[in-house]
Amino acid sequence: MVDEFPLVEEIRPAPAVEEAFLRLTAQRYCLFLDSAAPHVSVGRYSFITADPFATLRSEVGALDPIAELNARLTPWSARTVEGLPPFQGGAAGLFSYDLNRTIERIPAARFDEFAMPILEVGLYDVVLAFDHLQQRAWIISQGFPETDTKARRRRALERLRQLKTWLFDRSTTFTRDDQTDVLSPVDLAPQFSIDYFPGLYSNFAPEQFRHAIRRVIDYIYAGDVFQVNLAQRLLYPLQEHAALLYLRLRARNPATFAAYFDLGKSQIISASPERFVSLRAGRVETRPIKGTRRRALHPVADLYAGDELLESEKDRAENIMIVDLLRNDLSRVCMPDSVRVTQICGLERYQYVQHLVSVVQGTLRENQTPLDLVRAAFPGGSVTGAPKVRAMEIIAELEPTARGPYCGSLGYLGFDGAMDLNILIRTMTASRGWLQFPVGGGIVAQSDIDNEYEETWHKAAGLLKALK
Repeated sequence: MVDEFPLVEEIRPAPAVEEAFLRLTAQRYCLFLDSAAPHVSVGRYSFITADPFATLRSEVGALDPIAELNARLTPWSARTVEGLPPFQGGAAGLFSYDLNRTIERIPAARFDEFAMPILEVGLYDVVLAFDHLQQRAWIISQGFPETDTKARRRRALERLRQLKTWLFDRSTTFTRDDQTDVLSPVDLAPQFSIDYFPGLYSNFAPEQFRHAIRRVIDYIYAGDVFQVNLAQRLLYPLQEHAALLYLRLRARNPATFAAYFDLGKSQIISASPERFVSLRAGRVETRPIKGTRRRALHPVADLYAGDELLESEKDRAENIMIVDLLRNDLSRVCMPDSVRVTQICGLERYQYVQHLVSVVQGTLRENQTPLDLVRAAFPGGSVTGAPKVRAMEIIAELEPTARGPYCGSLGYLGFDGAMDLNILIRTMTASRGWLQFPVGGGIVAQSDIDNEYEETWHKAAGLLKALK
């Protein structure tokens, strides 16, 4: 019977998630969707998988990667097993920010030295799923790409046993990163050293970034936009295996929507606190972050900073602009009158910063697919600005280098139609001998130029701590 799939086996006791991750890093396309700061309503689950039965990689210039991914995913369908974590196999991986150029007519950045794919995903038939609230773990095996019942059951059983072997074979260890294609400093876009952090470079000199902020404010007063998210890209030499760096980042800067993804020659290392969009049983949710303050060491000072953020007219206006943008994006694919703001400017605290977070929900129309939802809302409004298309044009003009994975998304689209994607902020990309990690913030008419520049460094703090 088809209903016997997927095969599920609980692992008792649940393995330590960090050790399980290290066991699987030796396998191709290892993916860790990690709630390093778990929460009852968001970030309750983590998932580790590897060795997909098919992959899709789209480079800059591809016509419609989203449509191609939809075609790849359509043949595979599976039921949802209730009571288990929500990712039970499916397509998972990277949607780079530069995928935006296949959705809208956005100019290319002046420099793109790392030439990252705009989309790279695997089709994963076996997953190790963790429920942190219950402290339980399961292996879920779908048996795809086989479709004949007997062949599918045989493969599902083989893959379940294979993952258990990876998990418990203590001779398994991660492989070295491929460092044969290291990018020479002379081949980089113009870089500026950071005096207090040897080896660190930015694609903006401090005054250049301040000038870019002034240009954004000029565009706002000219009536082009209300808000633009502007970022500087930081670079640092890659000195160790990306998996070890991820575990240190995870320990020092835990995040609800963290992730690690091994693309072979590149690795994504993310401590993201932000959900882009989720879909489960037809219900859509997005959780935009806008408004940031640095955490204070003294508890009273930290509470004061949080209260000041909650009362800031500038930060609330910045958040509400993006909420309105996302309401519009979701309304393109959701049922009429179903889109609701269920939280407005709630305060959430993380390791180094605290944010204003809103929640927008809706019900997906029956004739719309998860990837229709992605196309309608990508990239997230909190990392572009409003209006979105004009903001992205200004970003392409003022930021000298391609964003690559930064401000794109990483997550899963399940065989059962479930979906959860983060926004790749607080994110490093290990590639060609370098770590690149842009940091930015939303610029509005009331922005103080010096404060906006300093905010980028507050957001970089957790990433820089992981390097030391």
